[in-house]
Amino acid sequence: MLQRTFAALRHKTRTWARKRHGIDSDPLTLSGRRIYIVPSALGIAFALMLFAMFLGAMNYANNLALGLTFMLGALALTAMHYCHRNLAGVQIRSAACEPVFAGQTARFRIALENDAKVARYELVIANEYGIAQPARIESGARVVLDLEVPAPQRGSLQLDSFEITTRHPFGLFRAWAYLNMDVRCVVYPKPGPRGLPPPPLETDTGGAQDTRRGDEDFAGLRAFHAGDSPRRIAWKVYAREQGLQVKVYAGTAVTSHSFDWEGLPGLGTEARLSQLCRWIEDAYAAGRAFGLRLPGVEIAPNVGPGHRQRCLTALALFDEQAANG
Repeated sequence: MLQRTFAALRHKTRTWARKRHGIDSDPLTLSGRRIYIVPSALGIAFALMLFAMFLGAMNYANNLALGLTFMLGALALTAMHYCHRNLAGVQIRSAACEPVFAGQTARFRIALENDAKVARYELVIANEYGIAQPARIESGARVVLDLEVPAPQRGSLQLDSFEITTRHPFGLFRAWAYLNMDVRCVVYPKPGPRGLPPPPLETDTGGAQDTRRGDEDFAGLRAFHAGDSPRRIAWKVYAREQGLQVKVYAGTAVTSHSFDWEGLPGLGTEARLSQLCRWIEDAYAAGRAFGLRLPGVEIAPNVGPGHRQRCLTALALFDEQAANG
């Protein structure tokens, strides 16, 4: 019950901070005005101990005990200053986030950089789903921490507000700042079950060719498409400022699929996307070329990880592309 109360209170606080500060820039240098600081549970116990020591010293007129009390109080105030300074000036930016399939866990990578002349200690980033390991950042150094977020459905998954905290030194105070960056991760559809056979194979004699099959007779050049292998690019032609061209070789028949949205009648939107995702994954694993046709989107047959990523991204963002189209 107590945990639920604290979780609800923290959610309301994050919502309030988001309305107050809006969307943060990327990268962001954390200013002192964005940092909140309160005593921790240990700090409250320490304050109660100092109060008891003060009453005892006053009651017995013990100057030594009174001096010790004031010295410990000054230590606590110094710790509060250092705790706040440990966060101020830290630069925060988003790093690459690898796409995932629906039902998996997305890992948002957050980079922390320290341009100050002093090191930063025990920096932690956290969200409502978990907390990263405390990190120490030396002067001029950079660390990358991961935040995990469940990805229950396909599309563009946005990282909700997260916080950066520290309790250094001594753990008497907790300083933190809420951050609201526009950081997103592409979530592919969950591949459908195996069983439904893919469309019949087609033959491509040079348009979409796997470089592992070797070079046959040179047949000419064609325009570069996303997903083409860099090994096929005609760099000499590009150096002559004639555009980015790809070498085409004839004599090798390449089997390819054309995965068409209209080839799955009777299925709902998500079921079609899942089945197309399954066919793409199977064709990529088998090394076969494949193309994709969606309403408003047509991707020519090709091979390679870049081509796979382009097709899966088209499936993940199907609704957004349809709306823009």
